[in-house]
Amino acid sequence: MPWLAVPFDLNLHRRLIDRYQVDRIPSFVPSCSDGITIEEDLIGCIEDYGADAFPFTRKRHEELKGIDIRKREEADLEELLGHEGGKFLISGDDRKVPLSELAGKTIGLYFGAYWSPPCCAFTVQLTDAYNNLKAAKGDCFEIVLISTDRDLEEFNVNKSTMPWLAVPYEDRTRHDLRRIFDVKGIPALVLIGPDGKVISVNGKLMVSSYGAEAFPFTESRIRDLEAALRKEGEALPPQVEDVKHEHVLKLDMAKAYVCDSCKKQGKFWTFSCDVCDYDLHPSCLEKVNKD
Repeated sequence: MPWLAVPFDLNLHRRLIDRYQVDRIPSFVPSCSDGITIEEDLIGCIEDYGADAFPFTRKRHEELKGIDIRKREEADLEELLGHEGGKFLISGDDRKVPLSELAGKTIGLYFGAYWSPPCCAFTVQLTDAYNNLKAAKGDCFEIVLISTDRDLEEFNVNKSTMPWLAVPYEDRTRHDLRRIFDVKGIPALVLIGPDGKVISVNGKLMVSSYGAEAFPFTESRIRDLEAALRKEGEALPPQVEDVKHEHVLKLDMAKAYVCDSCKKQGKFWTFSCDVCDYDLHPSCLEKVNKD
């Protein structure tokens, strides 16, 4: 440690512990009168803000939280993603891409890691949506990886498998963005509109449910998709009999399933069996009945 220490004296240690009401370690107690208390978790404040937490007062902590709220609400990309090394991101092949190239686009901040199986599964879904949007709408949408990988080597492998950009691994911005958007778990996808306003902090659900069709990820777009889905369900019979299956099949909703007729993956409406593990896509039901 580069700082000073009190002598190793158990009696002195006890007096200091009692004096500052220390009930856990690590603990950090500032000497200023307006210092944040143990209960307010100054260790967490330092972990979140580093040297910016100085002079470790309650007032300074509130100022920093206010800055985070402003950044979250206004979402200026250069302020959010810029770092001491410059205003750029990196591509999978380590090419530097200026932040200015993101102007006017819908941006997805993807919080994920190579070591996480849920992230690997979602990356496949997100890549499919990303590529479909690129093909259909051009450069209207960009994704930026905010890595939570454990080391640089893991990060390099992770970004090399992705067709989008990333915040450099050594950049503290990765940590700051997790704090600003209160990301508690991965994978997570924060969506920012072309106007710089946060559209949603739950982009993962949108992409997982609707893929590229969810674009531009607005509430009205999701309402339209949900309404279309309800209308589709209302047009289907509540139960059917399929000539290839011995039991009655009931209309059901599933996030994902494999149709036992065409053997392809489906989602949302399915005709399923309560007796055995059998699912049938509505379009396959019509084909089977005609046969």
